[in-house]
Formats: sequence, structure tokens, C-alpha cells
Amino acid sequence: MNSLKLTSINGEKNKRTVITVDNVKVGKDFVVIGGPCSVESEEQTLETARKVKEAGGDMLRGGAFKPRTSPYDFQGLGLQGLKILERAKKETGLPVVTEVTDPRDVSWVCEYADVLQIGTRNMQNYSLLKEVGKVNRPVLLKRGMYSTLKEWLNCAEYILAEGNPNVILCERGIRTHETYTRNTLDLSIVPSVKEVSHLPVIVDPSHGTGRLSLIESMSLASLAAGADGIMVEVHYRPEEALCDKDQAMPPEMFARLVKKLRILQSSMIGMNEQ
Repeated sequence: MNSLKLTSINGEKNKRTVITVDNVKVGKDFVVIGGPCSVESEEQTLETARKVKEAGGDMLRGGAFKPRTSPYDFQGLGLQGLKILERAKKETGLPVVTEVTDPRDVSWVCEYADVLQIGTRNMQNYSLLKEVGKVNRPVLLKRGMYSTLKEWLNCAEYILAEGNPNVILCERGIRTHETYTRNTLDLSIVPSVKEVSHLPVIVDPSHGTGRLSLIESMSLASLAAGADGIMVEVHYRPEEALCDKDQAMPPEMFARLVKKLRILQSSMIGMNEQ
């Protein structure tokens, strides 16, 4: 890890980075990000955003651009989707997390997004990493599906080296021989990141498991492992979702999850104070 100049030496790993997004402090508070995999319509996004807000979520996620395995799958609404997310923020006050996939889009996506997400397929898109490193927006960098800790942190370095210090790491599962789950959620990476880096790290148990039945337990385990937050997929009508319907949480399940997370968070704070 000696090559990781900005994330692991100069004593910075012992001084945690806290990233402020409106009134949310990532790296200080346990942050819950919820919302649909993709922005499908104004009704779907606004109604889901209201439910995320009511449940106590801190930020809204939603994809306006969706890189999909098949070119024939729904690819997102693009600019129209970003404008819908903007309306959702105006109504709910929730900061918006959305993915950017092309270096040419970064500057104008910043006009709508509070946090720029780099997806797993783009983790090593160095041109894109350099571009988001030049803007004044926090970047949520997802771990590549085959990537090691060192490779992941080196990609964070590309952003940091361009002058943007606000990088949030996101574990979203890696590919292994296991087929029962969509990916293998590597929760050991959370304390591992904190041993060598000052950057906040959150977990995406929706993509990490791909199974609705496992998201709650993996969310609670993420908090126990020391994660700074979670990001889960929420849809007001999961059965109608155009993307990842099998892992989309209905609002009532999301509300129960947030309640359990806050209870666990409070108990952990109490234990640490003893």
C-alpha cells in the first residue's frame, strides 16, 4: 500500500475524511441512501422519493443513465431523468446521487446531481475518473466487480490527484464462484479500507446480494462492520420496476430497515461510550 500517497500515508488514515452533502455528513453520521435503480417516470421517482424521506432516508439515489449488460435493456431517461431528480430534491430536500458514465457529460450532470456515482463497470475508466476529479462535487466510487482493495484505492487516487478530495468508496459485491447471490458482498473490505485509508466507505447490499430477503441482514451487518452508510434500491411498485425488480425494496420494508438501523446505531454509540 505504500504507493497510495493520498489515501494511506502522511498520517491521513488516522484523520477520517468527512464529506458534507447539504446537511448530510458522510463519514460522521451513518448515512442511508435509498431510491430506484433507474428513473422511469416522474410519478415513480417522486412517489419513491417521498417514501424514502418519510422513512428517514438521508439521500435519494436514481439512475438517469443506466449502462446495462444488454443494449436492448432500458438505458435510462438521460436529461429528462436528471430533471425529474431535480424536482424530487426540490420537493423532499433529499440530496441526489446519480451515475455519470461519460467524461463529456460530467460538467452538465453536475448541474443536477449532488453526488456523482462512478459505477462498477467504470471504476477503471481513467478518463472519467480524471474528469470527476476536476469538479466540485463529491464522487461515490463503486468497487469493480473483480477488483482488489489496492486497485480500488488507486482508482480513488486518480480522483484525488486531480484536486477533488471528496471521494466516498462503495462496496457493491464482487464476482466469485457463488451463484446463489448476484455477487458476493465482501464486508471484510469495510474495516480493511479503514486500516489503510481515511476515506468514508458505504455498502450497497442490493447489488451485493441481488436478493430482497438478504438486504436487511446485510445492511445491519454493514453497520456493525463499521460502514459509514448503505445504499439500497427502493421502488414504490417493485413489481413494475424496469431495472433490478428482484432486489428493489417496497417502501414499507425500507421503513422497517431504517428503523432497525437507527436502533442498532444508537446501541453501538452507547457501547462505544462505555
